Amino acid sequence: MGKISPVSSKYIVHTQIKVDGVVDRPDVIGAIFGQTEGLLGNELELRELQRSGRIGRIEVNLNTKTGKSDGEIIIPSSLDKTETAIIGAALETIERIGPCNAKVKVLKIEDVRISKRNYVITRAKDLLKNLTTMVLPDSQEITEEVSHSVRMMEVTEYGKDKLPAGPGIEDSDELIVVEGRADVLNLLKSDIKNCISMNGTSVPETIKELSKKKEITIFVDGDRGGDLIVKELMGVADIDYVIKAPDGKEVEELAKKELHKALRSKVAIEQVKPDLEKVKVVREKKVFTKRKARIPSKDGEKFKGMLGELVGTKGAYILDKESKILGKVPITELINTVKGMTDVYAVVFDGLIEPEIIRVAEGAGLKYLVGRDTKMKIINSRISVLTGKDL
Repeated sequence: MGKISPVSSKYIVHTQIKVDGVVDRPDVIGAIFGQTEGLLGNELELRELQRSGRIGRIEVNLNTKTGKSDGEIIIPSSLDKTETAIIGAALETIERIGPCNAKVKVLKIEDVRISKRNYVITRAKDLLKNLTTMVLPDSQEITEEVSHSVRMMEVTEYGKDKLPAGPGIEDSDELIVVEGRADVLNLLKSDIKNCISMNGTSVPETIKELSKKKEITIFVDGDRGGDLIVKELMGVADIDYVIKAPDGKEVEELAKKELHKALRSKVAIEQVKPDLEKVKVVREKKVFTKRKARIPSKDGEKFKGMLGELVGTKGAYILDKESKILGKVPITELINTVKGMTDVYAVVFDGLIEPEIIRVAEGAGLKYLVGRDTKMKIINSRISVLTGKDL
């Protein structure tokens, strides 16, 4: 007897069967062929349709309970919808199966192509969604990623203070001194390689030594803090020129055009000395705008314990408002990680507190920034900046 694969079917006839007695599958199959024989003519004879493959294998599923049988009949069809409907209607003419009365009712005729089409649509949506989230970066993104990687490789550590610097420090007779590592990275982005960072607001010995041998230009942010740094540096090192970023801007955020414009407008230190004399430099041990006494004891103890866990790991804990750990990252990734977050309550890290991380922490809305130590003499911040000693 010919068979038709369900995959080649266009329709499936779903039929319910109820029998007043106990019957088996062969009884039902026999009744289907026997009681429809000659009913629809030669062209719609079920046996012939099966032989030619236009009707598939008839499935019968039966359950017997309390002396009665019920179940379903499933008939795949590759006939057109009209002929399939006629076959379904013919099944309902079956009144007896074996010696028992029976009732057959077609529940539905399923269009297999619709089911397949719905599957195709759903699957296509999933595939398109995955494709959209995995699109190739454009040429600009590729260029920026490669350039960033190159700049990161070009940053070196110079001198006994291990200051972040460009690769042109030794070869150049002119040096640009900036505040932090991010400033060095931004200068490297514009191919300015003779730059070195103070790595804080205090003046490292390495900068003092370099100022005796090379022409020094100090490039600071466009705020009062920049003026303080210039005056501080002017008092302990031999400075030749001064550059200030535009008002309210930081060196690390200047575009290439702005950087080169600022470099062309450098001013000799003698010209700015009169104005700098008016800037008052506060010399104290350490100044915190929020002191330890205002820290809840539970937070203080937790910060102290976490700082102890991190010693030697060069890692950082990022905490939520309940002081629970959201995640742990290497301190080399801390700044970029915090920049992209808005729900951070505190950061505890195994490293030195520097101006760059303070600025990022303020921008992210942190309440506490806890580090191992700091070389900064003055820390003016709207967040609580603490070291291991303070805890």
